[in-house]
Amino acid sequence: MTDAGEGRFAAPPTIPGTGGRSAAARDPRPAPGHRARYRRILNFAAREFLKVWWYELVLPRLGMSSVAERTRGPRMQRFARRFHVLAVDLGGLMIKVGQFMSSRLDVLPPEITAELEGLQDEVPAVPFADLRVVAEAELGMPLTRAYACFDETPVAAASLGQAHRARLSEQDAADTGLDTVVVKVQRPGIDEIVAVDLAALRRVARWAMRVRLVSDRVDAPALVEEFAETSLEEIDYLHEAASAERFRENFADDPRVDTPEIVWERSTRRVLTLSDVTAIKINDIDALRAAGIDPSQVADVFAEVMFDQVFTHSFVHADPHPGNIFVTPVLEAGPSTGPSTGSGTHGAGSGAQGEGAESQGEGAGTQARNFRLTFIDFGMMAEVPDNLRNGLRTLLIAVAGRDSRGLVAAAKEIGVLLPSADTNELERALTALFARFGGMGFAELSTVDPREFTAFADEFGDMVRSLPLQLPENMLLLIRAVSLTSGMCSGLNPAFNVWDAAEPYAGRLLRDESGNLIQDVAKRAMATAAVTMRLPQRIDNIITRIDDGNVSFDTSRLERRLDRLEGLARRIASGVLFAAMLVGGALLVTPLPPLGITLICVSALPLLHAVFAGMGRRGPR
Repeated sequence: MTDAGEGRFAAPPTIPGTGGRSAAARDPRPAPGHRARYRRILNFAAREFLKVWWYELVLPRLGMSSVAERTRGPRMQRFARRFHVLAVDLGGLMIKVGQFMSSRLDVLPPEITAELEGLQDEVPAVPFADLRVVAEAELGMPLTRAYACFDETPVAAASLGQAHRARLSEQDAADTGLDTVVVKVQRPGIDEIVAVDLAALRRVARWAMRVRLVSDRVDAPALVEEFAETSLEEIDYLHEAASAERFRENFADDPRVDTPEIVWERSTRRVLTLSDVTAIKINDIDALRAAGIDPSQVADVFAEVMFDQVFTHSFVHADPHPGNIFVTPVLEAGPSTGPSTGSGTHGAGSGAQGEGAESQGEGAGTQARNFRLTFIDFGMMAEVPDNLRNGLRTLLIAVAGRDSRGLVAAAKEIGVLLPSADTNELERALTALFARFGGMGFAELSTVDPREFTAFADEFGDMVRSLPLQLPENMLLLIRAVSLTSGMCSGLNPAFNVWDAAEPYAGRLLRDESGNLIQDVAKRAMATAAVTMRLPQRIDNIITRIDDGNVSFDTSRLERRLDRLEGLARRIASGVLFAAMLVGGALLVTPLPPLGITLICVSALPLLHAVFAGMGRRGPR
């Protein structure tokens, strides 16, 4: 099982009255034995913050934007290499961060994604003797008694755990109908390592909040706490097993999807036994083609299945990186034509494969398909509340219909855009965006002249930065799932077009909602009638207020722009003062050395003001 156990933490003791949170998770101070790890993470983050600050903020203010642009590619590659080394050396949550970045093929440059692509396969395995101690303590019996045989060579080793193949005992095999299984065991002491990583991430989040551009839009500490809560849930393998069962039930009648079966008799908080479903890794394009499977079709089906998880089941696999999804070849004849996985019955995935030639999603129609997607590792799942799902449905329909007003309404409903935002300019920007770039896939966008993107950013950049944007609660895992899905599909098919994947699904959503169309029209008609009846009175009220002198106008935006101009004038004055003091000091160095040197040194003060005044204050305009 590739990357099995990734994201699994050993369960530390909990404290009564803390909602199940461990002492290590609540105490931000690292244990003495892990202080070096804590300092190394913080030092790495501090250095990268300083480099970004210098190249992306300071140099452009000094008129040296060309230097930042010219060095950006090599700098990103060096950053990826340094992070690669850090993640492999430390393991823990750093591997998760690296997996996320390596999957963002649609956003991050290849200098980063290529360097981090193989990160999850480079973690050294735990010596089997150490792992045996954990497994036998959890199972309460020797491995030779719990299993008929247990392979000491791991199938996969990850930073938080590793997986071994085993064979169930004769009695367990008869009870479960399974034979060959995969056993996931957490690394010894991983709970302490995760606690240190979370403490470091909390510190980095507090640093980020000191940048106004970040603090005005994202509550970074809250996001870290949401991530910490999810991580603590991942510690419990029984929680993962329950999530796997729920996911399996959601897709019980769907031949596109399969999941492993859980052997509950041999599963605990730190040991998880499940049927062996290993197959072709989803991003192994050569193996897919060798098996006669079209990678672009895999991308389409994968996108459909992820859409179904969000909009149909409201229960989303939030960690769909390549190590957690297999493509299982399926023969097109016979009731049980799936390849032998040693798992006996595989539920929906293995039975009635004649149905496997038809797609459950509208995007693929009735195109023949010779594979199914097998999901594993259900420790990180995202619940989608009704209000969020409704907002996402509105957003998807608006994007498919190139409806800028509907997209703004969806952003407000989801909570990304505050209701108080002035959206007229945003709607105009989205209309222009749809008109020029709408319908393009990532491959097409890469061929667009960069000057077009620059012109668009120049025209609407200030407006977008001034919007009161925020990241709502319960969105972190969903955003992660969407990001990984987007990157995965782009890797399988460079010409993958998210619009093509979204439009059929949006059409189905519209048809599903058509039953309420008449009711919606009636409500709108009633609302229009009510407005029409109130209109004469409202006009009379406005005229009365004008006569009384009670009408006021909002000049806040004009005042903000005047404040910016005033700040710019102060910085220009500081620059002139710096030049005068520097030149004057240089002239006085020879006749009056003390005074000349003093003027040159003091000239640094107006220089600092001219360069750094207003840094990080790019708030609403």
